[in-house]
Amino acid sequence: MTQTTINYPLVTTAIPGPRSAEYLSHQNQWESNARSYPRRLPIALAEGFGSYVRDVDGNVFIDFLSGAGVLSLGHNHPEVVKAAADRLQVLTHALDFPTPAKRDFVDAQLSMLPPTLRSRMKIHFCGPTGANAVDAALKLCKTATGRGSVVSFQGGFHGSSHAAMALSGLVSQKEPVADGMPGVHFFPYSYCARCPLGLNPDTCQTNCVSLLERSLNDPNGGITKPAAVVLELVQGEGGIIPARRAFVQRIRALTKALDIPLVVDEVQTGCGRTGTWFAFEHYDIEPDVIVASKALSGIGLPVAIILYDKELDTWSPGAHTGTFRGNQAAFAAGVETIKIFHRDHILENVRDRGAQLRADLTALEPNPWVHEIRGRGLMWGIELADPITKAPASDQAAAVQSYALRQGLIIELGGRDDSVVRLMPPLNVTADVIDRAAAIVVDAITQYCPSIT
Repeated sequence: MTQTTINYPLVTTAIPGPRSAEYLSHQNQWESNARSYPRRLPIALAEGFGSYVRDVDGNVFIDFLSGAGVLSLGHNHPEVVKAAADRLQVLTHALDFPTPAKRDFVDAQLSMLPPTLRSRMKIHFCGPTGANAVDAALKLCKTATGRGSVVSFQGGFHGSSHAAMALSGLVSQKEPVADGMPGVHFFPYSYCARCPLGLNPDTCQTNCVSLLERSLNDPNGGITKPAAVVLELVQGEGGIIPARRAFVQRIRALTKALDIPLVVDEVQTGCGRTGTWFAFEHYDIEPDVIVASKALSGIGLPVAIILYDKELDTWSPGAHTGTFRGNQAAFAAGVETIKIFHRDHILENVRDRGAQLRADLTALEPNPWVHEIRGRGLMWGIELADPITKAPASDQAAAVQSYALRQGLIIELGGRDDSVVRLMPPLNVTADVIDRAAAIVVDAITQYCPSIT
């Protein structure tokens, strides 16, 4: 596919088209019932370029899902693909042996940290998923502190492995799986549009943190000092909810005072998604452990890491391993991606295009079904709710997603009852593509969320 053939979305068949329907039927027959994305986005993909994908029926879509955030430079960025392909000719798999590609990757990742963190952080390579890196972070903190419990936050999502799922807020995911990892304590997150404590967000001064502060400082609070506090700076699957600044800073002050490692889950927010390399940089804090995965390679080649304070490095050789933690092509792609970030000013583009997208979405603010528009960088959510009851408008969100797909735009849903329309374009997306995609979203919500008479 060449870029000149994809300068607008083009849908010429029903969705799914006849060939996509055949692929979906085959998938239904032979693949696990746990598959998810094609259920609401019923297409079979053939190829991609930049911000676009083409399905097997020839329909071209703007892709604002971006592989669930892994495609920071869009589909098949030619320079990143070349870097990975060149490395494949030399060495593909190296376990945790040192290699030139791995050393360059380590140096590149450390270089992206704030200067005050670079000299005191170590890196550990995990299995190739964010959930595995979350597991590694838990093991690291439990080993270093000798403690066992963990604090997490309502609405968060940290993966689908047994331990990562135990930290996640979505109850329905956990209900079928008995005897989850014990010792997880959930506390309110600063979700001010639906305050978990029923307070007025304009006057509460992030009092949702007070419950955690009192519980950890109260000798009768019932919670022993945890091994870690695990936090998303922007809840992604939870509905694109940026934490309030005071909320994050109070948590950092509390964990520092009590000598509790603060783990920031940057699987979805990392690698430039929010306009800084890591989202914690927006909050003027320094975490003890950083979990990263999705976009580390820039084009979806799997790699996952944790970056952590050297003082926590007390575990023994082999304490957390993974056969596929030596993905040489992913390392080479990740190094090339960071070079492109610098050369092409990608972080600046994220901030500029994010502001543009927010401005485009202002047309939706008068709509009574739009409960809140929120986000940071190129990570945006539009929460839909019944204008009268304020109940999550799941049916309307599903209709918006389906309509957008028929108009040539791929978007995802999330949040409570999948009532949040989520927009996650590639980080090198152009202004023209932002405007076209936003127009489809505004049209879809206007059609399926009419004014109340």
